[in-house]
Amino acid sequence: MRPCPRFLPMTKQSARLLLAIVLSLLAPSIARAQELSKLPYVPTPQVVVDEMLKLANVTAKDFVVDLGSGDGRMIITAARNFKANGLGVDIDAKLVALSNQQAKAEGVEDRAKFIEQDMFKTDIGKATVVTLYVMPDFMEKLRPKLLAELKPGTRIVAHDYYMSEWYPDRQFSLTVPEKVKANGTDKAYLYLWIVPGIVSGDWRMEFDAGGSARQVIALAFNQQYQTINASAENILGPMKIDNALIRGDELSFDLSIGANPYRFTGKVTNGKLEGNAVTPGGARPIPWHASKVPAQKK
Repeated sequence: MRPCPRFLPMTKQSARLLLAIVLSLLAPSIARAQELSKLPYVPTPQVVVDEMLKLANVTAKDFVVDLGSGDGRMIITAARNFKANGLGVDIDAKLVALSNQQAKAEGVEDRAKFIEQDMFKTDIGKATVVTLYVMPDFMEKLRPKLLAELKPGTRIVAHDYYMSEWYPDRQFSLTVPEKVKANGTDKAYLYLWIVPGIVSGDWRMEFDAGGSARQVIALAFNQQYQTINASAENILGPMKIDNALIRGDELSFDLSIGANPYRFTGKVTNGKLEGNAVTPGGARPIPWHASKVPAQKK
């Protein structure tokens, strides 16, 4: 049997040091909670809620997460009008209780749930739609979480405030007279982002159009969110590639092989690209695939 260690009595100095260490570890969470608690509660007008859910094209197949859910009308509307499932997250316990009561009153409590939680700690990986009505600095702070946790193709819809540099896939405004009292304007601005798959880097594509047209092509993509620039090269040199687009996990681009122009479409999953290519007058789509080339260590 090993001897039990003897514990020395803690001095006031060591106690203060221990307290300082604990507080330093808790400081970011405490500061964020304090910031969240200071966020003004401004209900989203029902007409804006309706338009946000339409913009996201919500259906019964979706799981909607509303970060900063307030009185719960976003998730309740998604459950009632679109038969979607959803989760509302708010730091205000009274609003969470009110939302759960309202969901039960409207008979959608099986599809609409609300929890009291820090939105930055919420697991959002299950979401297919995320809705937001938070201040601009919180939009910026949430962006890394949204990109890290959401699957490609997830739709993010925000009311009034956008994320700098990440340009929305769609946006529009509408006139909402009831906003004037709370916001000083009758305009509501809605923004939609679709989380893009990651294609940035070098790829090795194999494409066999038949006969002697089998090709091994090097593809390179530079990507900033859903905006990509592409280049291509085969054994003969650079190739003409245009109109490269990424929308969720779906990639498309135009590539000329010899005298034949092709439209390539495909999906990106786990370091692979697979899809079909078509050419004007072609009898059938031609399968293609590409693998990610590991980055070279410097």
